Amino acid sequence: MALHTHFTTLSIVVLALCLMQPLLLPKSYSSEMLVSAQTSDQELLALAVNYDYLEAEFYLFGSTGLGLDFYGPGLANGGPSPIGGRMAAFLDPLTKDIFFQFGLQKIGHLRAIRSSLGDQAQFSSRPLLNLSDNLFAQIMNDAFGRTLRPPFNPYANTINFLIASYVIPYVGVTGLVGTISSVQSPNITQQLAGILAIESGQDAIIRAMLYERRNLPVFPYTINVAEFTNRISMLRNQLGRSGLKDEGLVVPRELGAEGRVEGNILSADNNSITYGRSGQEVLKIAYVTGNESIPGGFFPNGANGRIARSFIN
Repeated sequence: MALHTHFTTLSIVVLALCLMQPLLLPKSYSSEMLVSAQTSDQELLALAVNYDYLEAEFYLFGSTGLGLDFYGPGLANGGPSPIGGRMAAFLDPLTKDIFFQFGLQKIGHLRAIRSSLGDQAQFSSRPLLNLSDNLFAQIMNDAFGRTLRPPFNPYANTINFLIASYVIPYVGVTGLVGTISSVQSPNITQQLAGILAIESGQDAIIRAMLYERRNLPVFPYTINVAEFTNRISMLRNQLGRSGLKDEGLVVPRELGAEGRVEGNILSADNNSITYGRSGQEVLKIAYVTGNESIPGGFFPNGANGRIARSFIN
C-alpha cells in the first residue's frame, strides 16, 4: 500500500508539472516551433542519424571499449571522436553480448541511412558526443533534484550500465514515431519503420532486463531500480516540455495497461500505443537543456544537419 501511494503521488506531480509548464515557461517555449513543411525526407534522415551515432557509440564503447571508428570505419564521416566513452566494468557475459549486438545493429542503421541519402555530403557527420561519467552523474542529479553521493557512475557495473542505457533509446523510439508521419517517400518510410522496429526491440530488452531487477537497490544508494527509471522518465517529460510521453517501470495502477497493473514493461499511452516526439522535443531532451537552441548534454556542440543547426543558428 505504501508503494502504491508513493507512485500515485509521483504520478500526480508529473501530471501537474506537465500541465503547468505552458503557464510557467516564457512564450517562446509555450508554443512548439514546427519544422517547415518544406523539410525534405533527406533532412529528416540527417536529423535522425544524430541519435543513431549516439546509440552506436554508447553501446559499442560500453560493451567493448571500442567505438564506431574501430567497428565501422568511415561511417563517422570525419566527425570528432566521442568524449568519455569506455567499457563498463564487471558486465555480466549476457549483458555484454546483448549490447555488442545492439551496437553492431546501429552500424547497420547508419550504413542504410547513408545509402538512402545517396550523397555523402547529405549524410551528417558524427557530432561531438559526450558519453562521460560526469554527464550521466548530472542527469541523475537532475532526475532526483539533488546531488547523489557518490556521483552516479554509468560504467561501474551491470546495473548502473543498464540504468544509463535506459536514458537513451526510448527517446529515439518516440522520435522515429514522430518523424515517420512527415516522410513522403514510401521507400524511406519503410526503411525508418524497419529501424524503428529494431530500436523498439532494443528499448524493450533494456526495460525487461531492468524490470527483472526493479526491486533491487542501486548500490550505494538507498534507491531501487524502478525508482531510477521513474525519475529518469519524469526528467525527460520535463525536458521535452510537451506533457506526459514517458513512464518508468512501475506506475500507479490507473496508468498501467488497461488500468489493471502497476508493472509497466513498455511505456505507452492509455491505448498501449507508443508516444511520438518531434525533432525539437528529442533535441531538448538529448541536450539536457530543455531548449533545442541550447546545445549540451550528449551533444555539447549541438546535433548536425540543417534542421538541428537551424535552431542554433
